Amino acid sequence: MALLGLVLVGLFSLGSPVYASTDGWINAHATFYGGGDASGTMGGACGYGNLYSQGYGTNTAALSTALFNSGLSCGACFEIRCVNDQKWCLPSSIVVTATNFCPPNNALPNNAGGWCNPPLHHFDLSQPVFQQIAQYKAGIVPVAYRRVPCRKRGGIRFTINGHSYFNLVLITNVGGAGDVHAVSIKGSRTNWQPMSRNWGQNWQSNSYLNGQSLSFKVTTSDGRTMVSYNVAPAGWSFGQTFNGQQFP
Repeated sequence: MALLGLVLVGLFSLGSPVYASTDGWINAHATFYGGGDASGTMGGACGYGNLYSQGYGTNTAALSTALFNSGLSCGACFEIRCVNDQKWCLPSSIVVTATNFCPPNNALPNNAGGWCNPPLHHFDLSQPVFQQIAQYKAGIVPVAYRRVPCRKRGGIRFTINGHSYFNLVLITNVGGAGDVHAVSIKGSRTNWQPMSRNWGQNWQSNSYLNGQSLSFKVTTSDGRTMVSYNVAPAGWSFGQTFNGQQFP
C-alpha cells in the first residue's frame, strides 16, 4: 500500500504534529491503493468482504494505526479534502467509510514510505476516490479530515457465519456513527447476551441459538443503541444475511 509518492518526500513534513482546526478539521495525509477499479481494496481487516455487494463501493479507506483503533473504527465515515498543495489538489471533498487497515512499515521512516506508522494520521484511499480530490501523479497529498455521519441505504445487515455454539455475525451497512462498539444478541428462548468482537466487525456468541429467532442490539461509538427484534426467523441458517433497523 501507499508506495507512490516516494519521490515527494521533500514536499511534506509527515512527522509534524497532528492538530485540529477550530472548525473540526484535522490535518493528515492520503495515498491510494487497489488499482483503477479498486479491486485490490476488496476484503480487508474489517471483514466486509466484497465492498461492492456490501454497498460500500469505492468510497473506502484503509486507516493508519492511529486511526484504526484496533478495528473499532471499522465502519466510521470521514469527509476528506486535499489542502495546501495547489499543484496537486482538486477542489472537491469526499466521504469515505473505513473498511481496512493500513499497516505500519517500521523499516521505513515516517516521511519516506512509512506513511501509516504511528503516530501519523493517514488514509490509504481507493484509487478512484483519491482521484476525486487529487491528481494521480501526486502519489501522496496533505489532507484535512473530520468525522461525519454515515448515510446508508436500507437497514443494518447481519450476516450469520460460523456453526453451532460459535455464531460469528458480521455487521455491515451501519448508519449514524457507523463504528460498532458493542453488540448483544437474543434468541427467542434466551435473554439478551453480550457478544464479543472477534475481529474487524465480526462479533461472536458461543451460545446454542439454532432454531430460535434472533434479535440484535447494536451500540455505536457515540453511545446510541439500535434494537432490531426478530431479524432472523427461527429457520435461519449459517451464511444468510438479514436486514434490521437503521440509525436515523
